[in-house]
Order: sequence, then structure tokens, then C-alpha cells
Amino acid sequence: MENNTAYRNDLYEAVNGQWAKTAVIPDDKATTGGFADLADDVEKKLMADLAAFEAGTKTYDNPLMAEVVKLYRLAKDFDRRDQEGYQPIQGELDRVQALEGYLDLAQQLPDWYKDLPTPFGLQVDADMKDTAKNVVYAFAPSLYLPDKPYYEADNENGQQLLAVFEQMSLKLLQMVGLSETTAQTTLKQALAFDRSLVPYVKSAEDWADYTSMYNPVDFATFSHYSAQLDLGQLVTTLIQATPEAVIVAEPNFYQNIDAILTDENFENLKSWLYLGVILGSAGSLSEDFRQTGGIYHRALSGSKVAMSQTKAAYYTATNRFSQVVGDYYGKTYFGPEARADVTQMVTTMIAVYKRRLAQNDWLSADTKEKAIVKLDKIVIKVGYPEKIKAIYQKFHIDEHKSLYENLENLSRLVLEDNLDRFNRPVDRTEWGMPAQMVNAMYDPSKNDITFPAAILQAPFYSLKQTASENYGGIGAVIAHEISHAFDNNGAKFDEYGNLNNWWTEADYAKFKQLTQATIDQFDGLPFAGGKVNGKLVVSENVADAGGLSCALEATKQTADPDLRAFFINWARIWRMAATTQYQQLRLATDVHAPNVLRANVQPKNLEEFYDTFGVVAGDGMYLAPKDRVKIW
Repeated sequence: MENNTAYRNDLYEAVNGQWAKTAVIPDDKATTGGFADLADDVEKKLMADLAAFEAGTKTYDNPLMAEVVKLYRLAKDFDRRDQEGYQPIQGELDRVQALEGYLDLAQQLPDWYKDLPTPFGLQVDADMKDTAKNVVYAFAPSLYLPDKPYYEADNENGQQLLAVFEQMSLKLLQMVGLSETTAQTTLKQALAFDRSLVPYVKSAEDWADYTSMYNPVDFATFSHYSAQLDLGQLVTTLIQATPEAVIVAEPNFYQNIDAILTDENFENLKSWLYLGVILGSAGSLSEDFRQTGGIYHRALSGSKVAMSQTKAAYYTATNRFSQVVGDYYGKTYFGPEARADVTQMVTTMIAVYKRRLAQNDWLSADTKEKAIVKLDKIVIKVGYPEKIKAIYQKFHIDEHKSLYENLENLSRLVLEDNLDRFNRPVDRTEWGMPAQMVNAMYDPSKNDITFPAAILQAPFYSLKQTASENYGGIGAVIAHEISHAFDNNGAKFDEYGNLNNWWTEADYAKFKQLTQATIDQFDGLPFAGGKVNGKLVVSENVADAGGLSCALEATKQTADPDLRAFFINWARIWRMAATTQYQQLRLATDVHAPNVLRANVQPKNLEEFYDTFGVVAGDGMYLAPKDRVKIW
């Protein structure tokens, strides 16, 4: 038998160490390995196909692909984009500069909201407590820096990033014709407005408690939050109806909006809006704007160069037509045999979960019964949707207009479609991600799980891999998504996706105790010069723990289980080489733990891992039995 010493001390290193020595991060990316490798493969296939479509050497069945090709061609025409410069946004910059006060903004707000930045956001989505109907949600604006803690005086990373942001923004402001003095004043005012938001918006840790966004207020209360802007009239105009209530995702912001939108702060807001137009459009203007406008993002991620013009054009087109491209990708590169096999794996994992719930020793019979009902109602989505959303039929590219004008038109159509949802029933058949995305998800408000075609590849999944390898890869991912139905957020939703407490008080108290143990297990672990925030990553860690444990049980039920191959492939799917900047950004803002910790910490909780590799006290992968966490 192979020497187990390396696996006993560091599973991730034993599996991925040799690979890491030669792994090269592409200059225009922040990561390589695992998920990134699959995404690169999708990118390569679809870029080649799109180029062939444009050249006429390859055909497509869906006529909507013609519009994708037109947008790709338009985005790729940098001679034209360079000639146009920033003229496509001149009209919007003029509109901002012409603002004379809040009354002026308020009078044009409904139309303004569809085209220009605003110091708040509105969205129509399913009511968390009644997911059969759509309601209006209200959000705060985003900050310039990635999260609130970056603004703290002792946050050196925040100071460095802010300096990069300032240099980039100052250059962009001068590129649209402002003098250096005027540009400096505009930037100073925009930064002041951004800073005024900080005390009132949520942090990434706050957002990790997903259900904390559900704060319904009656419409009259929402309408009177701001003395400067008539938010009530804006909502009724946009959705063509008067809602009974608005769900305020960030109450602290709306309760203090008049402390932000003061007369003294108007010029700051105006400069924030002006800079917002430039920042939001730079990538669709000339090459010098695209290069300059990406400086801050590259500093955040650590990528060395901007994407090539052709690759940037590919992403512009495929992101806007995501479901159209996903439909093509799924039907072209994902076969019915794999779809049936993965669907069967999902069904198997749900059955494993049912058995584990039935045998659970800390839940009451009543809570177990309701949990199993929730499992029975989970909707399984594998590969790609059966139908493309109707909105894409309205997507038409006018090649006589600039790239920016076309993208703005598409954005307006998407926004109007979202607002129109208020008067339509919830469509539970919609997918939350396109088929070409290397990811998976659980939606608590729909109680559904989605596995796009792009993630259903080796090492996650292959018909050529053994069942044990597949369960260590996609099996654990499948069970991870199922586990989200019972993580600290998902556990609050019932079988129909409604926010509804179906637990006994004693059961939920025990569940909170176990999730706290998960927080404690990760909190403070060193990574990339910082430490893991256990509260930020708790829901994903609960899902990882349940996912790995249930996938392991499914493996043990196969005809020829190979637990060694199972754990090795678990570690393999998390391999990643990343820039230091990207690692630090994820550590601060991502609800997922760092990949190396996902690979190493979860197996320590499973007795079978110790038996498989002979792990004993003193080994790096050893965890005392009293410290092992088991929830599901």
C-alpha cells in the first residue's frame, strides 16, 4: 500500500503539492486549478465556437445566437470604439452635471433610475414568507472598497486599495475632459459621499446571515424614509402598482437616509453619480478607458494584465446572453447519458440524507418528519434549463449604435423585466445560473438545487471515473447543496421555500449549538497573512460538512467502495493557486472558507478518514474526538 505519511499530515498538500509547484496563474486571471481549470476549458470551447459562428464556418440552431454574434462583433470592433472615445456616455455625464438639487433629481427619478446610478437599489423577487408572490426589496448602494472593515483606520490593505482607486478615478475623470483641479475636487467629493455610506451599510459578515435582509415595512413608512426623494412615488411608477409593503434589506441605511442625503452632501452625491457613470461604462468604451477602468479590479484580484480585446468581447456577449449561450453549451457539450447519471446521483444523495435524518440522535420525531418532507419537495435541475427566459426574445443588437448604447438598452430591458415581475406569479422553473457556469447552488426560496453542465466534468464528475471518485467530487458538491437546505440560513425555510420556523425550540437550540461548534472550528485559522472569520463562512462550512459526510455514506453503499480514492478526489477538486491579493480578498469577503481549509478540515471530522489513512494523535490531520463536529 502507498505510504500514508503525507496524507496523515496534510491531505491537500499530499494530493496537490506536486501540481502546485508547476501551476501557472494566467496573467489575466487571479487563480488556476480546480474550478478555474474547468472555467478556462469552457472559455476556450465557447470562444472558438463564437469565432466560428462569426466567420460562418459553424452554424447554430437557435436564431437568438445571431444576436450574440452581433454583440460579439460590436464589442470586438476596437477601431470604432477608439474613434468614439467617451462620446457614448457624454449625454449621461451632461445629465448629472445639470443637476441643481434634490428636487431636480426627484422630478426625473423614475426615468433616471433606469439609466443612471442612484444612491439606493430596488429589486423584485419572491417574498421570503410567501414565495408564490413577488415583492419589492430595497437595498443600499455598494461601497468603493470591498467591505466595511477596509475603511477602518488600521486596515493597511484598505488604505493601499483606496490609493489605487483614487489614482485610477482621477485619471478617468481627466479622460472625460475635466481639468486636473476639477477632477481632484470631483474625486474628493465622490469619496466623501462613499465614506458617508459606511456607517449605515451591512458588512460581508452581516450578509452571511441571509435571512436578516427580510425586514418588511408598510408602504407608507417606506415612502416617508426620505424627505429629499419620493421613494414611494418611484416604486409605484416603476412597478405600476402600489405594494402593501417593501422588504428593506438594510434597515439601518433607510432609517438614516436623510442623514446621508443632506443639502450639504448634495455636491458630494452629484460627484459620486458622475464618477459612477464613468466607472460603470469604462469597460464598454475605448481601449484606453477599458485598460484604465480595470486598474482597481486588477489590484483587488492580483491579475497582472487586462483580458485580451477578443476575450473581453467574448465575455461581454456571453454574459449578456447567458442563457442563450448556456442552452447552446448544454446541448452541445453535455450528453443525455451524463444528465441521467448525475440526476440519479442527486436522487441517491437525497435518499442518503433521508436515512441519516431518520437515524439522527438529536432531532425530535416531529422535526425529523418535517425535514424529510422538505427533502421530498426539493426540485432537481441538472445540465441546462428546458426553456430560455422570454426576455431574450426582446434582445436585439443595433450595430449602427455604439456598444455602450446597446448594453444600456439590454440593461434597461432586464431592469424593466425584473420590475414587471411584481405583477406576475413567481416562476419556479427559472434557473439561478447558466449552463456554462462552473458552479452549483441551492435556492432556499425555491427549495431547488441546480447543477449546470459546466461543473459536471472531471475531476468533479466523469463517466470515466470510478463511483468513489465521482462521489468524492460531484457527489460531495451535490450533498453540499442539499445540506444548504439545513444550514444556518436554509434551515429557516420550509419545503415550499417560505421563511417559516418548522423546528421545535429544543431542536433548534441544539442545532445552533452545533453550528457554533462549526464557527469555532474555523474561526481564527491562519491564512494568507490573516485569519478566518468563522461567522462569515459558517453556512458554507455546515454544507461542506454535511456534503462530505453524506457523499461518504453513498460511496460506502456502492459495489466496490474505495475510500482512499474518495478522499483524494475530495482534496483534488479544491486545488487552487491564487494571487496573494485574491486570497486576501476572499478571506475578508467570501462566505466560503479558503480551499486548502475546505479540503483539510472537513475530513478530520470523519472517523473513516482516520481509518483509511491510519491517522493517529500527533499527525497533522489528527483532531481529538471531542473536537470533531458532526451535524448531519
